[in-house]
Amino acid sequence: MQVLPWLILLLPLFAAVGIALGALPAHRRGVAARLSVGAAGLAFLLSVLLWSSGTQGEQGFLWLAAGALKVEFGWRLDALSVPMLLVVTGVGGLIQVYSLGYMRGDKGFGRYFAGLSLFTFAMEGIVLSTNLVQMFVFWELVGVSSYLLIGFWRERPAAADACKKAFLTNRVGDFGFFLGILLVWSLLGTVNFTEMSAVLQRQPEALGGLATLAGLLVFCGAVGKSAQFPLHVWLPDAMEGPTPVSALIHAATMVAAGVYMLCRVFFLLDVPGSVALEVIAWTGIFTALLAGVIAVQQDDIKRILAYSTLSQLGFMVLGVGLAGGSHDPAPAMFHLTTHAAFKALLFLGAGAVIHALHHQEQNIWKMGGLASKMPVTFVTFGLATLALCGFPPFSGAYSKDAILLPAYEQGRYGLLVLALTGGFLTALYMFRLVFVAFLGPAKSQAMDQAAEVRGVMKWPLILLAVPTVLAGGWGIEGVYRRAFGAAEPVEAVSWFGQIIAPLTHAPMVALLAFVAAAGGAFVAYRLYWDALTDPLPDKLGTPAEWARRRFGFDELYARIIAGTQDALAGLAAAVDRWVLAGAVVRGGHGLVELAGRVLRLVQTGNLQGYVTFFVAGTVLLLLFVLTR
Repeated sequence: MQVLPWLILLLPLFAAVGIALGALPAHRRGVAARLSVGAAGLAFLLSVLLWSSGTQGEQGFLWLAAGALKVEFGWRLDALSVPMLLVVTGVGGLIQVYSLGYMRGDKGFGRYFAGLSLFTFAMEGIVLSTNLVQMFVFWELVGVSSYLLIGFWRERPAAADACKKAFLTNRVGDFGFFLGILLVWSLLGTVNFTEMSAVLQRQPEALGGLATLAGLLVFCGAVGKSAQFPLHVWLPDAMEGPTPVSALIHAATMVAAGVYMLCRVFFLLDVPGSVALEVIAWTGIFTALLAGVIAVQQDDIKRILAYSTLSQLGFMVLGVGLAGGSHDPAPAMFHLTTHAAFKALLFLGAGAVIHALHHQEQNIWKMGGLASKMPVTFVTFGLATLALCGFPPFSGAYSKDAILLPAYEQGRYGLLVLALTGGFLTALYMFRLVFVAFLGPAKSQAMDQAAEVRGVMKWPLILLAVPTVLAGGWGIEGVYRRAFGAAEPVEAVSWFGQIIAPLTHAPMVALLAFVAAAGGAFVAYRLYWDALTDPLPDKLGTPAEWARRRFGFDELYARIIAGTQDALAGLAAAVDRWVLAGAVVRGGHGLVELAGRVLRLVQTGNLQGYVTFFVAGTVLLLLFVLTR
C-alpha cells in the first residue's frame, strides 16, 4: 500500500508528459483523451483502494537542505487527505469524461487534456504534501496550469485577459503566503506539518506576539486561491475558459485548495493570543454576502454559478473561522466535499445547455423552456440547485447546517444572521436562474434547436446527482472530525439517522436555515415566474445597477493600479531616460568627448609650444613643492 500514493500522484503527470511528447497532433487526439481519462480513472480507483485499506502515515525523502532548513518530498495520508483525494480524483475524473463530448471537434483537444492532467497532478500534490514548502511548490503549479486552462481559447482577447488576471491576482495572495511560510519556519524551526503541530502542542506560545501575523499571512494564500475579498475579482472572469474547466476550477479543485490548506494548518491559527480566526470568519461571511448580492443581478449562466462559488467559499472560510476551542473545522471540509459534487453538477449542466445551444448563447434572459427540451439536464440541475440552497434531504443542507451550528452554540448571532441572509440570497439567485432558463417561456428561436446531450456528457450528470442527493447521510463530517482528534464513534449511525440528525441535535438551526432558503425561493417565484425581463432594476434602481456592475471593484482596482503601478512605472521610465541614460550615460560620454576635444587643442605639433608647456609645468610643480 505504500506505493499507492506515489502512483496516484504520478499517474496524471505521466499522462501530461505523454500527451505533450506524442499525442498533441490532431490525428492522435484519441490517444490524448485515453491517456488523460485513463490516468484520472485509475487514480480514482487507487484512491478508493487506499481509502478501503485504511492506510495512514507519512513517507518521503530529503529533497532540499539549506542550512537549518530541511525539506522532504513525500506524501501524508490521514482522515483529511484521503477523503480529499477521493474528491479530487472522483469529481475531476467525471469532468474529464464529460469533456470527451464537450470538447469534441476542438482543434486544441490534445492540449486541453494535457492541461487537465497537469492540473490534476498539481492538486493531488497539494493534498498529499507533508510540509509547507512542498505544498507551496504544487500551489504555484496549480496557478500555472489554471492559467493555461482559463486561457485555453487564447485567440479570444477576453480569455487571454482572464488568465492573466487570475494569475496575477493569485500572485498577490501567494506572496503573503510565502512570507507566512518564512515567518513560521523562523519561529518554529520546521515546515513539516507533523513537526509544527508537535512544537505547538509542547509550546503553545511558540509563535509569541507574531501568532496573528503568521496566521493572517498564511491566510493570504487562501484569500487568493479561494477568491476571498478583496482578491475575489479573478474568479468570475475565469468563466472565459471551457465550461468543464470552470467546473474543475470552481468545484473540487483550485478554489477548494485554500480551504483545504487552512484546515491542514489549523494548528497555526488556533493558538493562544491569535485573532486570526476572527478575521477569517468575518472575511468569509463578507465574501459570501457580497457575492450573493452580485449574483442576483448577473445574466450569464456561468457567471451566476461563479458568484455562487464565491459565496459558498465564503461559507467554508466562515466554517474555519468559527472553529477553535471545542469546535473544529470539519464542517468546512464537509461543505467543501458536498459542494464539489453539486457545484460540478451545476457547471456541467450549464455546459450541457451551452452545448445544446451550439455555444451561441449564455444569457438566461434569451433562454427558457429548456425543461421540456432537456429533461435529464433539468432534473439533475434542479437537484443540484436544491442541494446548493440547503433544502433537506439534499447534501448541501447538512453541510451548511454544520457550519451554522457553531455560530449558534457560541452565541455569535450576528454571524448567524448574516449567514442566514446569505442562504436567502443563494435561493433567490438560483431559483431565478431555474425559473428563467428552464421553466419560463422560450425567449428566442434558438431554444427550438435545443436537445438533450449525448451519453458521454449525460452520464457524468447522473453520477454526480448521487452524492448531491445522498451524501448528507454518509457521515462525511465524522470522517473529517477524526483528522482533528475526534474519537471514533461508539456505534455506527444509519443513513436515515444521519438524515434526521439535524432535527434531533440542532432543530432551531435546521429550521432557521430552511426558512431562509424557502424565503429566497418564494421571492424568486414571485419575481421571476413567467418573467420576460428582470423586474429588479425597475424596483431597486441604483442598487440593482451597482450589483450588475459588481460594485465597480474591477474599475476601482484599475484606478489603483493606474495610480500606483503605472505611476511607479512612469517614474522608473523617467529616471531611466533622464538620470541613467541622460545624465550618467550621455553625460559621461559628453564629458569624455569634451576632454578629448580639449586635449586635441594641446597637441599642436609646434616644438616651441611643447617647450612652453614643459616650462610652465615645471614651474607649477616647483611652486607646489616649495609651498608645502
